[in-house]
Amino acid sequence: MLNEERIRLMTKMASYEANEGKKNVSIGSYFRGDYIGLQVIKSIISGTVGFFIVFGMFILYDFEVFMADIYKMDLFEFGKKVIIAYLVFVAVYAAASYGVYTYRYTKARKSLKRYYNNLKKLSYLYDKENRK
Repeated sequence: MLNEERIRLMTKMASYEANEGKKNVSIGSYFRGDYIGLQVIKSIISGTVGFFIVFGMFILYDFEVFMADIYKMDLFEFGKKVIIAYLVFVAVYAAASYGVYTYRYTKARKSLKRYYNNLKKLSYLYDKENRK
């Protein structure tokens, strides 16, 4: 005889596995600090690339004026401003990434905990039916 509760539970679990379960299992395979650290490092690298692309576009936008003013400006001061702007940008980007990935990790762990509780419940339902 088919157990409707067990079928509903199995359908719900199969839907979870097919959709967000794959991503959550990969997130859940890491320790919290390892996952967040890896994602923040990847964010810092992509933020660095993005900053230098935008900076290069800014310089190339008005390159003729920049080259005319390069002899008039203090290059040490210009370099210091660029480095400070880079460090501020990367610090803000890393802090935002830390918050986002902490939230994602917490959400994935809660979702996996519900999934594993459903597995235990399903196992209990099978055992209960087999004893009859």
